[in-house]
Amino acid sequence: MDCDRITLRDKIGYAFGDMGGQLGFALVGAFLSMFYTDVLGLSLQQIFVLMLVARIWDAVNDPLWGRIIDRRPAGVRGKFRPYLLWVPIPMAVATVLMFTYFPGLPVGLRLPYAYVTYIAFGMLYTGVNIPYGSLASVITAREDERTSLSVFRSVGAGLGGLPAMILLPTFVFSSGAGGGKQLDSGKLLLAVLVMAVCSVGIYFASYRLTRERVIYGENAAKPQLRKTLQALLRSRPFLSLSLASMLLIAVTMYTQTVNFYLFKDYFRAPQLFSLYSVFTYIPMALLLPVLGPLTRKFGKKELCAAGLLGSALAYAAAFLIHTQQPWVYLVFSFLCGTGLTFFTMEVWALVTDVIDYQERRSGQREEGTVYAFYSFVRKIGQTAAGSGGAWALGLIGYQVANAVEGAAQPQTRAVAQGMYTIATTVPAAACLAMSLLLALAYPLGKAKLRELHGV
Repeated sequence: MDCDRITLRDKIGYAFGDMGGQLGFALVGAFLSMFYTDVLGLSLQQIFVLMLVARIWDAVNDPLWGRIIDRRPAGVRGKFRPYLLWVPIPMAVATVLMFTYFPGLPVGLRLPYAYVTYIAFGMLYTGVNIPYGSLASVITAREDERTSLSVFRSVGAGLGGLPAMILLPTFVFSSGAGGGKQLDSGKLLLAVLVMAVCSVGIYFASYRLTRERVIYGENAAKPQLRKTLQALLRSRPFLSLSLASMLLIAVTMYTQTVNFYLFKDYFRAPQLFSLYSVFTYIPMALLLPVLGPLTRKFGKKELCAAGLLGSALAYAAAFLIHTQQPWVYLVFSFLCGTGLTFFTMEVWALVTDVIDYQERRSGQREEGTVYAFYSFVRKIGQTAAGSGGAWALGLIGYQVANAVEGAAQPQTRAVAQGMYTIATTVPAAACLAMSLLLALAYPLGKAKLRELHGV
């Protein structure tokens, strides 16, 4: 197989793939829960059940996509790249429908509509995300280049998430009753439409710029799905990384959602959520030039575990101070984001290491299936963020009736104080758990990877 060093064109193209995906995915993390409560008028309990049902379906949908992808032979366009061409179009349509509010829609049909559109989006997102994630392992077989691809993917994801977290909060809110701010469904839909169209074009650019240069031999016998799952359930690298990644996606989406409510109802300044997003992404720009040298010196696993421990301590300090000043909170957000950035930028390189490890153990190359099960576990984290965020808001007494479009009223001070507590303690615990998982359970450290790759 050809393992030539990849070009900057490949890296930029690979970054575009996650940029296109995050344009829609970040909308879900930042706005979907608020759209359901403040526009559709769904209860927090209904949202919790919706997220749970969607993840139960993913238990079938994700492995199914993985097997379809693995059983499809590579063609002239490659094995994984063609999915970047045809799946993004229906996914963009599903994204727009998911955030569409029909004023004449009966109240009894709003929940079924949410089920259909959310599950459709999830299925189509899986259909492009699994082949896209698997693509890294066939762009290059070099460990250092895979780290570079992981970094570029994280940068692309960060750029793709910026519109939802920085630009939209200044655009999609209108003044409500009592001087508060409320989500404007018309403005939100316009923004979603623009972002959905852009995502299709960005995915196409990713397809054009990347190249599948690593060709693995076709498996003589296709293993049964049951045997593959059994092997993964016995794999320490897969289980520990999947659990840590589940917590990563959970804490990322959870903080986006809860901090949206926090800046709206605690600091009473939803427009500052844009600055919160900036402060959590600045570390990525600062660490980008030095991540490669640090990784070569300390190792991916070791660097990520240390960074996550630092984030846990920063979140704990923010809770203890319990500031009422948004600028102080933004400083803590920068510190928390710095520690998380190491794992965020390295996680996809860790995934390719696990795929290589599984091939070494089983003798079968199954990027799609391994990535599908990994994606499913991450979606459990997505559910924990969505339904868990709704559950936490319900626990502190958040009043949906005070937020429905056209009747926005401020939440009580006790509820606002509770938002600060859940915005800091939950991420602190999650970051500590991720750090311990990588440090104590994930075995593919610097020395083990040298042995695995024969360096």
